[in-house]
Amino acid sequence: MDAAHTDRIHQSFNAQAMMTTLGAAITSVAEGAVEITAPILPKATQQQGFGHAGLTFSIGDSAAGYAALTLLPLDREVVTAEIKINLLSPALGDHLRARGRVIKPGRRLVVVSSEVHALKDGEETLIAILQGTMVPVPL
Repeated sequence: MDAAHTDRIHQSFNAQAMMTTLGAAITSVAEGAVEITAPILPKATQQQGFGHAGLTFSIGDSAAGYAALTLLPLDREVVTAEIKINLLSPALGDHLRARGRVIKPGRRLVVVSSEVHALKDGEETLIAILQGTMVPVPL
Protein backbone atom coordinates (compact mmCIF):
# COMPACT_ATOMS: atom_id res chain seq x y z
CA MET A 1 0.00 0.00 0.00
CA ASP A 2 1.36 3.44 -0.87
CA ALA A 3 2.18 6.21 1.60
CA ALA A 4 -0.62 8.49 0.34
CA HIS A 5 -3.30 5.94 1.28
CA THR A 6 -1.70 5.22 4.65
CA ASP A 7 -1.36 8.94 5.44
CA ARG A 8 -4.98 9.58 4.45
CA ILE A 9 -6.20 6.88 6.84
CA HIS A 10 -4.13 8.21 9.74
CA GLN A 11 -5.28 11.80 9.08
CA SER A 12 -8.92 10.74 8.94
CA PHE A 13 -8.58 8.68 12.11
CA ASN A 14 -6.85 11.53 13.96
CA ALA A 15 -9.79 13.81 13.07
CA GLN A 16 -12.25 11.54 14.91
CA ALA A 17 -12.94 13.08 18.31
CA MET A 18 -14.58 9.83 19.47
CA MET A 19 -11.40 7.81 18.90
CA THR A 20 -9.37 10.46 20.75
CA THR A 21 -11.83 10.36 23.67
CA LEU A 22 -11.50 6.55 23.83
CA GLY A 23 -7.69 6.67 23.67
CA ALA A 24 -7.77 4.53 20.53
CA ALA A 25 -4.89 4.25 18.07
CA ILE A 26 -4.29 2.66 14.70
CA THR A 27 -1.63 0.00 15.16
CA SER A 28 -1.56 -1.51 11.67
CA VAL A 29 -2.61 -0.56 8.14
CA ALA A 30 -2.37 -2.93 5.18
CA GLU A 31 -4.31 -3.33 1.96
CA GLY A 32 -7.80 -4.44 2.99
CA ALA A 33 -6.99 -4.62 6.72
CA VAL A 34 -6.68 -2.18 9.63
CA GLU A 35 -6.02 -2.80 13.32
CA ILE A 36 -7.09 -0.43 16.10
CA THR A 37 -6.36 -0.76 19.81
CA ALA A 38 -7.90 1.06 22.75
CA PRO A 39 -7.35 0.89 26.49
CA ILE A 40 -10.27 -0.13 28.66
CA LEU A 41 -10.39 3.11 30.63
CA PRO A 42 -12.63 3.62 33.69
CA LYS A 43 -14.77 6.03 31.61
CA ALA A 44 -15.38 3.25 29.04
CA THR A 45 -16.67 0.52 31.37
CA GLN A 46 -20.19 -0.64 32.10
CA GLN A 47 -21.81 -1.23 35.48
CA GLN A 48 -20.11 -4.60 36.09
CA GLY A 49 -16.64 -3.25 35.32
CA PHE A 50 -16.25 -4.77 31.85
CA GLY A 51 -15.33 -2.73 28.82
CA HIS A 52 -18.57 -1.23 27.49
CA ALA A 53 -20.08 -2.66 24.30
CA GLY A 54 -20.01 0.89 22.93
CA LEU A 55 -16.20 0.82 23.07
CA THR A 56 -16.14 -2.58 21.38
CA PHE A 57 -18.53 -1.43 18.67
CA SER A 58 -16.76 1.89 18.08
CA ILE A 59 -13.32 0.45 17.43
CA GLY A 60 -14.73 -2.54 15.51
CA ASP A 61 -16.74 -0.29 13.20
CA SER A 62 -13.79 2.05 12.66
CA ALA A 63 -11.36 -0.80 11.93
CA ALA A 64 -13.77 -2.26 9.37
CA GLY A 65 -14.43 1.14 7.77
CA TYR A 66 -10.76 1.99 7.47
CA ALA A 67 -10.07 -1.46 6.02
CA ALA A 68 -12.55 -0.57 3.26
CA LEU A 69 -10.92 2.82 2.78
CA THR A 70 -7.55 1.20 2.07
CA LEU A 71 -8.99 -0.11 -1.21
CA LEU A 72 -10.62 3.11 -2.42
CA PRO A 73 -9.21 5.93 -4.56
CA LEU A 74 -7.98 9.01 -2.70
CA ASP A 75 -11.02 11.03 -3.80
CA ARG A 76 -13.44 8.71 -1.94
CA GLU A 77 -14.43 8.27 1.70
CA VAL A 78 -16.64 5.64 3.34
CA VAL A 79 -19.65 5.71 5.63
CA THR A 80 -21.22 2.78 7.43
CA ALA A 81 -24.52 1.75 5.85
CA GLU A 82 -25.15 -1.03 8.34
CA ILE A 83 -23.15 -3.12 10.76
CA LYS A 84 -24.09 -5.94 13.10
CA ILE A 85 -22.28 -7.03 16.23
CA ASN A 86 -22.28 -10.34 18.06
CA LEU A 87 -20.99 -9.90 21.61
CA LEU A 88 -19.37 -13.21 22.55
CA SER A 89 -17.65 -12.62 25.88
CA PRO A 90 -17.20 -9.83 28.46
CA ALA A 91 -14.49 -7.28 27.65
CA LEU A 92 -12.13 -8.13 30.51
CA GLY A 93 -8.59 -6.87 30.27
CA ASP A 94 -6.39 -3.86 29.80
CA HIS A 95 -6.93 -3.19 26.09
CA LEU A 96 -9.15 -4.12 23.18
CA ARG A 97 -7.82 -4.87 19.70
CA ALA A 98 -10.09 -4.65 16.65
CA ARG A 99 -8.93 -6.18 13.38
CA GLY A 100 -11.02 -5.01 10.44
CA ARG A 101 -10.87 -6.58 7.01
CA VAL A 102 -12.59 -6.42 3.66
CA ILE A 103 -14.64 -9.46 2.74
CA LYS A 104 -15.82 -8.22 -0.68
CA PRO A 105 -14.73 -4.94 -2.24
CA GLY A 106 -16.94 -3.04 -4.65
CA ARG A 107 -17.48 0.36 -6.21
CA ARG A 108 -20.88 0.91 -4.57
CA LEU A 109 -20.75 -1.37 -1.51
CA VAL A 110 -17.87 -2.87 0.45
CA VAL A 111 -18.66 -5.81 2.73
CA VAL A 112 -16.45 -5.80 5.82
CA SER A 113 -15.91 -7.61 9.09
CA SER A 114 -14.08 -7.01 12.31
CA GLU A 115 -13.00 -9.19 15.21
CA VAL A 116 -12.46 -7.59 18.60
CA HIS A 117 -10.25 -9.22 21.23
CA ALA A 118 -9.70 -8.31 24.88
CA LEU A 119 -6.05 -8.40 25.96
CA LYS A 120 -5.17 -9.38 29.52
CA ASP A 121 -1.83 -10.65 30.84
CA GLY A 122 -0.63 -11.50 27.34
CA GLU A 123 -3.77 -13.52 26.55
CA GLU A 124 -6.33 -12.63 23.86
CA THR A 125 -10.02 -13.42 24.18
CA LEU A 126 -12.36 -13.00 21.22
CA ILE A 127 -15.18 -10.83 22.57
CA ALA A 128 -17.05 -9.68 19.45
CA ILE A 129 -17.52 -10.16 15.74
CA LEU A 130 -18.92 -7.41 13.52
CA GLN A 131 -20.07 -7.64 9.91
CA GLY A 132 -21.34 -4.79 7.82
CA THR A 133 -21.50 -2.74 4.68
CA MET A 134 -19.56 0.41 3.91
CA VAL A 135 -20.65 2.82 1.17
CA PRO A 136 -17.99 4.75 -0.79
CA VAL A 137 -18.87 8.46 -1.04
CA PRO A 138 -17.13 11.47 -2.59
CA LEU A 139 -14.95 13.60 -0.32
